[in-house]
Order: sequence, then structure tokens, then C-alpha cells
Amino acid sequence: MSLKKKLGAGIAAAALGISLVGGGTFAYFNDTETSNNTFAAGTLDLSMDPQVVFDVGNLKPGDYMIRDFELQNTGSLDIKSVLLDTSYSVIDENEDNGDQDFGEHFVVKFIKNKGHTEWEDGFWDDDNYTVVYQKTLAELSQMTPDDIATELEDGFLWHDYKKDGIPSGDHDHLTAMIEFKDNGEDQNVFQGDTLNLEWTFTAEQEDGEER
Repeated sequence: MSLKKKLGAGIAAAALGISLVGGGTFAYFNDTETSNNTFAAGTLDLSMDPQVVFDVGNLKPGDYMIRDFELQNTGSLDIKSVLLDTSYSVIDENEDNGDQDFGEHFVVKFIKNKGHTEWEDGFWDDDNYTVVYQKTLAELSQMTPDDIATELEDGFLWHDYKKDGIPSGDHDHLTAMIEFKDNGEDQNVFQGDTLNLEWTFTAEQEDGEER
């Protein structure tokens, strides 16, 4: 047998040996354990009660409305902060407002109150009535939620519990006042007009942490 044939046979035998070893069983004891792992995301769910906060007709300059409502955390995750976005539309009765914006004549006042459920009464009284922030609807509509948060000391409208936000299953009592401002001038162009206000509240999660 030539050297070339001997080398070929040797390589074939080696390959067959490797195949046999690969297809066989281990000759020593062994044991296995399987780890089954699960990663489930939590839920961030913000709700309002009531959903319609202001529904008032037959207004005149100088009128104002104070309303209480709740932001409820019905999700499984704690809420760190809530941001507000404002938009509105105007239906002109006489279509003769010129360049005047009805939204510039409504002032929104955000009122600091007692917040969480550890306060028995839940709402502000005359001794604790504090306007923490105010803008016209026109001004608010031009601001992003982040703009508003930046202007506020703790980044959360009305909120006096910066450290704990709104925990899962808890809620905040909120109070807002909207005034149809009497500017002491002729406001007859707004007679019969309707302003539709939309507030969008956006909840933000707590920062991530080691789990």
C-alpha cells in the first residue's frame, strides 16, 4: 500500500472515530438542571374622575368656575409625574372676532391642595387656598408639557408629593379654577361664542431600578 493510500485510510479512520465519539454517550457521571425565566412588564394606567371637568354655559366676563377631580393610578407601576398638554378650539357665533382669540380671555389657575388620601377631607379650604401657577388658555396651548414642567418647581401640576408621585392603586385630588377674565374693555365680540377645551394628562413612570 502506498504512503498516499495509508494516509487516506488513517484520516478516514480518525473521522470515523470522531463520529463514533460524537454519537455515543459520556463515560462519566453527569447531571443537568434547567432554568426557566420570566420577564413580565408592568402597566402604566392613568385615569380621571370625572373625565369632563368643566361644562358651563351662559358665561359672562368676570365669571369663574372651581372644579375638583382626581387622577387615579389604576396600573401596576408607580407614577413619577403627570404632564399636561392643552388645546382648544373656538366656535365664533358672529364670525366677527377679528384677530381676537377667545382663549386669551380665559385664565387657568392651578390650585395647590392637600392631595393624597392620608388627608381626610381631600380638598383645599380657604386657609390652604394657594394658586401655584396660572396662564391663559392661549398661553398654555403654545407650551409643551415639558415647558410647563420646567416652569414648575417640582414638575408636577398641583402635586405636593414629589418623592412618591402617585403610587399604584392610589390617586390625587386636584383643583383647578378657570376665569372668564373681565378686562374692563369691550368684549361684545365674544357674545354667543363657544370654546372647547381639551386637556391631555400624560403619566410618566418611575426611574428604572435594580430588581
